[in-house]
Amino acid sequence: MVYVLDSNFLAITAIVTVAYQVTFFIIAWSFKFDKVTDFAGGTNFVVLAILTFFLGATWHARQIVLTLFVIVWGVRLGGFLLMRILQWGADTRFDETRENFWKFAAFWVFQAIWVFTVSLPLTIVNATLRNPSLGAADYVGWVMWGVGFLFEVFADQQKLNFKKDRANKGRWCDVGVWGYSRHPNYFGELMMWWGIFVSSTRVLHKGQWAAVLGPITITIILLFLSGIPLLEASADKNHGGKPEYALYKRRTSPLIPLPPALYKRLPGWAKLVFLFELPLYNSKLEPTKESLQAGGDAV
Repeated sequence: MVYVLDSNFLAITAIVTVAYQVTFFIIAWSFKFDKVTDFAGGTNFVVLAILTFFLGATWHARQIVLTLFVIVWGVRLGGFLLMRILQWGADTRFDETRENFWKFAAFWVFQAIWVFTVSLPLTIVNATLRNPSLGAADYVGWVMWGVGFLFEVFADQQKLNFKKDRANKGRWCDVGVWGYSRHPNYFGELMMWWGIFVSSTRVLHKGQWAAVLGPITITIILLFLSGIPLLEASADKNHGGKPEYALYKRRTSPLIPLPPALYKRLPGWAKLVFLFELPLYNSKLEPTKESLQAGGDAV
Protein backbone atom coordinates (compact mmCIF):
# COMPACT_ATOMS: atom_id res chain seq x y z
CA MET A 1 0.00 0.00 0.00
CA VAL A 2 1.21 3.54 -0.79
CA TYR A 3 1.10 5.86 2.19
CA VAL A 4 2.91 8.96 0.94
CA LEU A 5 2.13 11.05 -2.11
CA ASP A 6 5.67 12.10 -2.92
CA SER A 7 8.88 10.87 -1.33
CA ASN A 8 10.46 14.21 -2.18
CA PHE A 9 8.31 16.15 0.30
CA LEU A 10 11.03 16.27 2.94
CA ALA A 11 13.66 17.31 0.39
CA ILE A 12 11.41 20.09 -0.92
CA THR A 13 10.66 21.46 2.55
CA ALA A 14 14.37 21.31 3.47
CA ILE A 15 15.39 23.23 0.35
CA VAL A 16 12.68 25.85 0.84
CA THR A 17 13.59 26.28 4.50
CA VAL A 18 17.30 26.73 3.78
CA ALA A 19 16.58 29.20 0.95
CA TYR A 20 14.18 31.17 3.16
CA GLN A 21 16.58 31.41 6.07
CA VAL A 22 19.58 32.23 3.86
CA THR A 23 17.64 35.09 2.27
CA PHE A 24 16.84 36.65 5.63
CA PHE A 25 20.36 35.96 6.91
CA ILE A 26 21.81 37.95 4.01
CA ILE A 27 19.49 40.86 4.85
CA ALA A 28 20.28 40.68 8.56
CA TRP A 29 24.04 40.42 8.05
CA SER A 30 24.26 43.06 5.35
CA PHE A 31 22.41 45.68 7.38
CA LYS A 32 23.39 44.42 10.88
CA PHE A 33 19.65 44.16 11.33
CA ASP A 34 17.98 42.17 14.15
CA LYS A 35 14.42 43.00 13.30
CA VAL A 36 13.74 40.16 10.83
CA THR A 37 15.15 37.25 12.84
CA ASP A 38 12.09 35.99 14.72
CA PHE A 39 9.82 37.06 11.88
CA ALA A 40 11.83 34.81 9.53
CA GLY A 41 11.43 31.89 11.92
CA GLY A 42 7.68 32.20 12.47
CA THR A 43 6.74 32.90 8.87
CA ASN A 44 8.90 30.04 7.60
CA PHE A 45 6.46 27.66 9.32
CA VAL A 46 3.61 29.35 7.47
CA VAL A 47 5.39 28.96 4.13
CA LEU A 48 5.96 25.25 4.74
CA ALA A 49 2.38 24.71 5.91
CA ILE A 50 0.92 26.30 2.77
CA LEU A 51 3.48 24.65 0.47
CA THR A 52 2.90 21.10 1.74
CA PHE A 53 -0.87 21.57 1.83
CA PHE A 54 -1.02 22.50 -1.85
CA LEU A 55 1.63 19.99 -2.89
CA GLY A 56 -0.45 17.22 -1.33
CA ALA A 57 -3.71 18.56 -2.79
CA THR A 58 -5.86 15.98 -1.00
CA TRP A 59 -7.73 18.44 1.26
CA HIS A 60 -8.49 16.01 4.08
CA ALA A 61 -10.20 17.56 7.12
CA ARG A 62 -7.22 16.73 9.35
CA GLN A 63 -4.85 18.39 6.90
CA ILE A 64 -7.03 21.51 6.70
CA VAL A 65 -7.31 21.89 10.48
CA LEU A 66 -3.63 21.32 11.27
CA THR A 67 -2.49 23.54 8.40
CA LEU A 68 -4.74 26.34 9.66
CA PHE A 69 -3.36 25.84 13.18
CA VAL A 70 0.21 26.37 12.00
CA ILE A 71 -0.72 29.34 9.80
CA VAL A 72 -2.59 31.06 12.63
CA TRP A 73 0.25 30.38 15.08
CA GLY A 74 2.97 31.52 12.67
CA VAL A 75 1.24 34.71 11.53
CA ARG A 76 0.27 35.69 15.08
CA LEU A 77 3.68 34.99 16.62
CA GLY A 78 5.72 36.34 13.72
CA GLY A 79 3.71 39.56 13.69
CA PHE A 80 3.88 39.94 17.46
CA LEU A 81 7.63 39.43 17.60
CA LEU A 82 8.20 41.80 14.68
CA MET A 83 6.12 44.50 16.38
CA ARG A 84 7.97 43.95 19.65
CA ILE A 85 11.45 44.18 18.16
CA LEU A 86 10.48 47.30 16.20
CA GLN A 87 9.57 48.87 19.53
CA TRP A 88 12.71 47.68 21.32
CA GLY A 89 15.06 48.53 18.45
CA ALA A 90 17.57 45.68 18.93
CA ASP A 91 17.74 42.04 19.99
CA THR A 92 20.18 41.66 22.88
CA ARG A 93 20.70 37.97 22.02
CA PHE A 94 22.97 39.10 19.19
CA ASP A 95 25.06 41.65 21.05
CA GLU A 96 28.05 39.29 21.03
CA THR A 97 27.47 37.73 17.60
CA ARG A 98 26.18 40.56 15.40
CA GLU A 99 29.69 41.43 14.17
CA ASN A 100 30.94 37.84 13.89
CA PHE A 101 29.93 36.28 10.58
CA TRP A 102 30.30 32.64 11.61
CA LYS A 103 28.57 32.99 14.98
CA PHE A 104 25.75 34.92 13.40
CA ALA A 105 25.45 32.38 10.59
CA ALA A 106 25.37 29.54 13.14
CA PHE A 107 22.20 30.99 14.64
CA TRP A 108 20.49 30.98 11.24
CA VAL A 109 21.58 27.40 10.57
CA PHE A 110 20.10 26.42 13.93
CA GLN A 111 16.89 28.27 13.07
CA ALA A 112 16.59 26.42 9.74
CA ILE A 113 17.00 23.06 11.49
CA TRP A 114 14.44 24.10 14.11
CA VAL A 115 11.83 25.08 11.50
CA PHE A 116 12.31 21.95 9.39
CA THR A 117 12.25 19.54 12.34
CA VAL A 118 9.37 21.06 14.29
CA SER A 119 7.29 21.16 11.08
CA LEU A 120 7.67 17.40 10.55
CA PRO A 121 4.25 16.33 11.93
CA LEU A 122 2.36 18.68 9.62
CA THR A 123 4.65 17.94 6.66
CA ILE A 124 3.95 14.23 6.99
CA VAL A 125 0.20 14.72 7.52
CA ASN A 126 -0.01 16.82 4.37
CA ALA A 127 2.12 14.34 2.41
CA THR A 128 0.25 11.16 3.28
CA LEU A 129 -2.57 9.50 1.36
CA ARG A 130 -3.90 7.85 4.50
CA ASN A 131 -7.07 9.45 5.80
CA PRO A 132 -8.54 7.52 8.74
CA SER A 133 -11.70 9.02 10.20
CA LEU A 134 -11.32 11.67 12.84
CA GLY A 135 -10.93 10.12 16.27
CA ALA A 136 -10.13 10.82 19.91
CA ALA A 137 -6.48 11.61 19.15
CA ASP A 138 -7.56 14.37 16.77
CA TYR A 139 -9.95 15.99 19.22
CA VAL A 140 -7.50 15.74 22.10
CA GLY A 141 -4.76 17.24 19.94
CA TRP A 142 -7.00 20.07 18.80
CA VAL A 143 -8.01 20.92 22.36
CA MET A 144 -4.35 20.88 23.39
CA TRP A 145 -3.54 23.29 20.56
CA GLY A 146 -6.41 25.59 21.53
CA VAL A 147 -5.39 25.71 25.18
CA GLY A 148 -1.78 26.32 24.22
CA PHE A 149 -2.68 29.08 21.77
CA LEU A 150 -4.73 30.93 24.37
CA PHE A 151 -1.94 30.66 26.94
CA GLU A 152 0.66 31.99 24.51
CA VAL A 153 -1.54 34.88 23.36
CA PHE A 154 -2.48 35.96 26.88
CA ALA A 155 1.07 35.55 28.18
CA ASP A 156 2.61 37.60 25.38
CA GLN A 157 0.08 40.41 25.62
CA GLN A 158 0.14 40.58 29.42
CA LYS A 159 3.92 40.78 29.49
CA LEU A 160 3.98 43.41 26.75
CA ASN A 161 1.47 45.54 28.67
CA PHE A 162 3.47 45.03 31.86
CA LYS A 163 6.71 46.21 30.26
CA LYS A 164 5.01 49.24 28.70
CA ASP A 165 4.06 50.53 32.15
CA ARG A 166 6.97 52.64 33.40
CA ALA A 167 5.94 51.90 36.97
CA ASN A 168 7.10 48.31 36.40
CA LYS A 169 10.64 49.22 35.36
CA GLY A 170 13.12 46.93 37.09
CA ARG A 171 10.44 44.38 38.05
CA TRP A 172 9.74 40.90 36.72
CA CYS A 173 6.35 40.10 35.23
CA ASP A 174 4.07 38.32 37.70
CA VAL A 175 0.63 39.43 36.49
CA GLY A 176 -2.11 37.33 34.92
CA VAL A 177 -0.95 33.90 33.78
CA TRP A 178 2.59 34.85 34.85
CA GLY A 179 1.39 34.45 38.42
CA TYR A 180 0.81 30.74 37.79
CA SER A 181 3.83 29.95 35.62
CA ARG A 182 7.20 31.63 35.23
CA HIS A 183 7.07 30.85 31.49
CA PRO A 184 3.41 30.50 30.45
CA ASN A 185 4.20 31.42 26.84
CA TYR A 186 6.50 28.41 26.58
CA PHE A 187 3.85 26.20 28.16
CA GLY A 188 1.49 27.35 25.43
CA GLU A 189 4.10 26.75 22.73
CA LEU A 190 4.70 23.18 23.85
CA MET A 191 0.98 22.43 24.18
CA MET A 192 0.38 23.55 20.60
CA TRP A 193 3.14 21.50 19.00
CA TRP A 194 2.45 18.39 21.06
CA GLY A 195 -1.24 18.82 20.17
CA ILE A 196 -0.42 18.87 16.46
CA PHE A 197 1.67 15.73 16.89
CA VAL A 198 -1.09 13.93 18.85
CA SER A 199 -3.53 14.62 16.03
CA SER A 200 -0.99 13.48 13.43
CA THR A 201 -0.65 10.06 15.09
CA ARG A 202 -3.86 8.98 13.39
CA VAL A 203 -2.03 8.80 10.04
CA LEU A 204 1.53 7.89 11.00
CA HIS A 205 2.88 4.59 9.68
CA LYS A 206 6.26 2.96 10.36
CA GLY A 207 9.05 5.42 9.58
CA GLN A 208 6.61 8.34 9.65
CA TRP A 209 6.71 8.16 13.44
CA ALA A 210 9.90 10.18 13.09
CA ALA A 211 7.42 13.08 13.25
CA VAL A 212 7.79 12.87 17.03
CA LEU A 213 11.15 14.59 16.55
CA GLY A 214 9.16 17.79 16.01
CA PRO A 215 7.69 18.24 19.49
CA ILE A 216 10.75 16.64 21.09
CA THR A 217 12.99 19.22 19.42
CA ILE A 218 10.96 22.22 20.58
CA THR A 219 10.78 20.71 24.08
CA ILE A 220 14.55 20.30 24.30
CA ILE A 221 15.16 23.82 22.99
CA LEU A 222 12.78 25.47 25.43
CA LEU A 223 13.62 23.39 28.51
CA PHE A 224 17.35 22.90 28.13
CA LEU A 225 18.88 25.27 25.57
CA SER A 226 17.85 28.77 24.51
CA GLY A 227 14.50 28.97 26.27
CA ILE A 228 13.95 28.76 30.00
CA PRO A 229 17.63 28.39 31.09
CA LEU A 230 18.67 31.70 29.53
CA LEU A 231 15.66 33.61 30.82
CA GLU A 232 15.99 32.16 34.32
CA ALA A 233 19.69 33.06 34.42
CA SER A 234 18.90 36.59 33.30
CA ALA A 235 16.13 37.00 35.87
CA ASP A 236 18.33 35.58 38.64
CA LYS A 237 21.09 38.01 37.70
CA ASN A 238 18.76 41.01 37.72
CA HIS A 239 16.57 40.13 40.69
CA GLY A 240 18.38 37.40 42.64
CA GLY A 241 18.89 39.54 45.73
CA LYS A 242 15.30 40.73 46.01
CA PRO A 243 13.14 39.00 48.64
CA GLU A 244 9.99 39.43 46.54
CA TYR A 245 11.65 37.63 43.65
CA ALA A 246 12.73 34.77 45.91
CA LEU A 247 9.13 34.48 47.06
CA TYR A 248 7.82 34.53 43.49
CA LYS A 249 10.24 31.85 42.36
CA ARG A 250 9.51 29.64 45.35
CA ARG A 251 5.76 29.86 44.80
CA THR A 252 5.56 29.76 41.00
CA SER A 253 5.89 26.74 38.71
CA PRO A 254 8.58 27.13 36.02
CA LEU A 255 6.38 25.86 33.19
CA ILE A 256 3.07 24.11 33.93
CA PRO A 257 0.59 26.60 35.44
CA LEU A 258 -0.45 25.83 39.01
CA PRO A 259 -1.92 27.85 41.88
CA PRO A 260 1.03 29.32 43.85
CA ALA A 261 -0.23 28.01 47.18
CA LEU A 262 -0.31 24.46 45.79
CA TYR A 263 3.04 24.64 44.03
CA LYS A 264 4.85 25.93 47.12
CA ARG A 265 3.69 22.97 49.20
CA LEU A 266 4.76 20.27 46.78
CA PRO A 267 7.87 18.26 47.70
CA GLY A 268 11.06 19.05 45.83
CA TRP A 269 11.19 15.65 44.11
CA ALA A 270 7.68 16.14 42.67
CA LYS A 271 8.63 19.58 41.34
CA LEU A 272 11.73 18.12 39.72
CA VAL A 273 10.16 15.00 38.21
CA PHE A 274 6.74 16.26 37.14
CA LEU A 275 7.00 20.04 36.89
CA PHE A 276 10.49 20.60 35.42
CA GLU A 277 11.95 22.57 38.34
CA LEU A 278 15.43 21.72 37.12
CA PRO A 279 18.66 22.66 38.93
CA LEU A 280 19.91 24.57 35.87
CA TYR A 281 17.08 27.06 36.38
CA ASN A 282 18.76 28.38 39.51
CA SER A 283 21.88 30.44 38.94
CA LYS A 284 24.66 30.04 41.48
CA LEU A 285 24.16 33.44 43.04
CA GLU A 286 24.84 34.09 46.68
CA PRO A 287 21.42 34.71 48.20
CA THR A 288 20.93 37.61 50.55
CA LYS A 289 19.70 37.13 54.09
CA GLU A 290 16.46 38.84 53.12
CA SER A 291 15.84 36.59 50.11
CA LEU A 292 16.42 33.49 52.19
CA GLN A 293 14.01 34.77 54.81
CA ALA A 294 11.41 35.56 52.16
CA GLY A 295 11.69 32.08 50.70
CA GLY A 296 11.41 30.45 54.09
CA ASP A 297 8.39 32.47 55.13
CA ALA A 298 6.47 32.10 51.86
CA VAL A 299 2.88 31.02 52.26
